Amino acid sequence: MSLLSLNRPAYAETHFKFKLPWSLLYRKRPEIIVDVPSQINANQSPEFWIVARDADRFPLKIKSIELSIKNQENKTTVIKQDLNISADLAFGFYSFVIKPLPPGEYEIIPSIETVQKNRTKKWVRSNYPFLKPLPLKIQVLKEPYFIPSGFVAGEMHCHTHYSSDHVEFGAAPHVLQSAARLIGLDFVLCTDHAYDFAFSKEDYTKPDQADVRFEALRQEIQELPTTPLMIAGEEVSVGNFLNENVHMLCLSPRVYLEGKGDCGRYGLNNKPTRSIAEILSLAGSPCFAAHPKVPMNALERFIFRRGDWHEQDLQLDSESPIRGLQFWNGSRDRGFELGRLWWISQLEKGHEILPIGGNDAHGDLNDSVSITMPLFSLRQNRHHIFGNVKTVIATNKSKPLTVDSLVDSFKGDCLYLTDGPALWWSREKDCIRFEMSCSTDFGTIDYLHIYTAEKGDHSPEKPHPTYSVFQTSSQTLSVKIPLKDFRYVRAESETSKGHFALTSAAFAKEI
Repeated sequence: MSLLSLNRPAYAETHFKFKLPWSLLYRKRPEIIVDVPSQINANQSPEFWIVARDADRFPLKIKSIELSIKNQENKTTVIKQDLNISADLAFGFYSFVIKPLPPGEYEIIPSIETVQKNRTKKWVRSNYPFLKPLPLKIQVLKEPYFIPSGFVAGEMHCHTHYSSDHVEFGAAPHVLQSAARLIGLDFVLCTDHAYDFAFSKEDYTKPDQADVRFEALRQEIQELPTTPLMIAGEEVSVGNFLNENVHMLCLSPRVYLEGKGDCGRYGLNNKPTRSIAEILSLAGSPCFAAHPKVPMNALERFIFRRGDWHEQDLQLDSESPIRGLQFWNGSRDRGFELGRLWWISQLEKGHEILPIGGNDAHGDLNDSVSITMPLFSLRQNRHHIFGNVKTVIATNKSKPLTVDSLVDSFKGDCLYLTDGPALWWSREKDCIRFEMSCSTDFGTIDYLHIYTAEKGDHSPEKPHPTYSVFQTSSQTLSVKIPLKDFRYVRAESETSKGHFALTSAAFAKEI
């Protein structure tokens, strides 16, 4: 996000001083962070990453790392590893792997020893100033992460190091791919800011050739292994029908899509670059409204001319409508609740629009540090963690997973969102079958709510007590619902450990 969206997660950039002589955050050393995915699939070796930013300006040696690993029984194991890494890159991502850990939940306190200009220092978790370091938290699964046959799971909103500006930077694509593999994801959609492509990575205020930088991201991704599937996308700032800036996610656009409206580099001149309709016609691929109902403060609205998504912006009667609403953005907060209600209102009007989940992570494999106030203060949280909220979509079983086959999948209507359990539906003759599977890693099934909308225009949906399941402690469920009386049905569920899932709406159709 741009300059004043400072509640967003990111690897925090602390060296930009806006041509001022001072900053409380500025230090003559690179930003150094230790990161690891928050979920580790069964039988996988955890891979840790030392992130070193601006080491080309402030080179140093990363001498060693020590991990203090505490399990659920409060037993602590210490692992020390010599590294002797010469860090001298603008973006450096250095990995090291430890042996597989037994299933369970762990708190890990990493300590790094660095040498810079013959001065040795030790940092706990990161070297950001004024922050009490949070321990890394990981869950090692007992069972391989479950994805139903014929479905693939992915991260739909995250940022690479091409999203770099005055206050934040993301991770390298190969880091995100490795993290996705450990978590158990099949694909990652990299949605870097359109406005960041338009400026130089050496100087965030200097314009650059955006299309060239976008193609560089494509090329970087093409050189990676084919699985998990990595996709170059964009998060584009576009103009809504009131000519205010809103954000849109594009899955593998055929060309770079320009959108610099709220980039924070033009003072108060923040008019949208292009309209939603223009970008949809240029994209040639599925597009989604990004965090459409997240509350904004007055300063964002006034300075950055940010606004809200409206029904007119969905372009539902056009040849290129918005395909989905990404309202689950890392956590079930106020933005989630407002976005969910807006999505439901569209379903009730008969609009077959998809729910989308993602995390808006800039790196942020475990927790995040962000700028609260430029030059002055930082904050940290665990709200927007890479791979936490997954979009799991039905695919054509006869085709391998490629960008083209994934694009085809989003032309369909069968998917679910989850931060743990599997909850999916399938069409049978005159009915919809909902199924749920929850491993012990995520608890037992607490409830399964079935929502139905009766036939007829604009009929409101209601929870259906006959088909819903309450106060169960099962690991699996299967519910079959006849469609003769309903326009659409959908489901939501939660587990005993608080993990949540919801499905897309299954509208009555001929099969």
